[in-house]
Amino acid sequence: MTRRWKVGIVGATGTVGQRFVRLLENHPLFEPAFLLASERNAGKTYAQAVAGKWVQEVPIPAYAREMVVLDGADPYPLRNRADFVFCAVNMKKEDVLLLEERYAKAEIPVISNNSAHRFTPDVPMVIPEINPQHLEVIPFQRARLKTERGFIAVKSNCSLQSYVPLLHPLAEFGIRAVSVCTYQAISGAGKTFESMPEILDNIIPYIGGEEEKSEKEPLKIWGTLKNGIIEEAKAPLISAQCLRVPVSDGHTAAVSVSFGRKPTKEEILSRWDAFEGEPQKLHLPSAPEKFLCYLDGENRPQPRLDRMAGRGMAITAGRLREDALFDWKFIGCSHNTLRGAAGGAVLLAELIAAKGYFG
Repeated sequence: MTRRWKVGIVGATGTVGQRFVRLLENHPLFEPAFLLASERNAGKTYAQAVAGKWVQEVPIPAYAREMVVLDGADPYPLRNRADFVFCAVNMKKEDVLLLEERYAKAEIPVISNNSAHRFTPDVPMVIPEINPQHLEVIPFQRARLKTERGFIAVKSNCSLQSYVPLLHPLAEFGIRAVSVCTYQAISGAGKTFESMPEILDNIIPYIGGEEEKSEKEPLKIWGTLKNGIIEEAKAPLISAQCLRVPVSDGHTAAVSVSFGRKPTKEEILSRWDAFEGEPQKLHLPSAPEKFLCYLDGENRPQPRLDRMAGRGMAITAGRLREDALFDWKFIGCSHNTLRGAAGGAVLLAELIAAKGYFG
């Protein structure tokens, strides 16, 4: 019988936390045993804690409704009880750094949806299909933290999913420069159309911190493990602009890219079609059967039509054509709260479990 790991969700009442609650219902590997939130919600049932704040399109899963919410600031009641936790809190960066390290030092591994530890050199930031080898840094991190089981692993920024996976299979051609403009859904800000009326009939051309993340995080993802840390790649040069648009779910990216050796259109399409990562080879529960999907036609991909490809875990692409300034340009699309947030973290946890890092 396959072992089911006992899991906690820290920040369970927030938008991403709610998505974790949904995704873990009847999960074949993970049993959601602990729901944790702020001190003001501790002691309430989960249904009471999210009353008036539940934003998912389906009702609260039955298993979670009467679970008593615990204080997420204190990991020690979970010690020797939780195999690991997902962390999706809405806190200042310095507070997240301390909180996640507190869990790790309590011997509770942390799979984080937060950005605070993404550039900690011995914390792996993993897109499971692209850089699973970065998990090999975990023993070095444990040595620094002086832990046996505890560690922190993070997923990357949600907007990266709409273009980095499409660039990755083309690395053999020598990616030199990338210009990307991301059109990001309001759910990425934890908003709905009701709570963000200023987005209606509008585009907001600034998302705090997004452009820096979009330009720097791929370099860590494409980095190498050396001397117990992840050293960032030196190339390619990436220039990003990030806009908030009136879309509920699904980030879209307009990408232009130049290469050391310009591939043909057929070469690009064949690399996308053939690409599969470790999650596909291992048949992990959340992995889409086909990771990268190219759509013919001049008007695809579209978030409303294509965000649920592969149950929201696949990446879609379209409109591949030559670029007058770069070599090629294309459009990418991903589901930001599934592949880009909770779903990506669940897939990362499945990979970590398969690799034996939970002990």
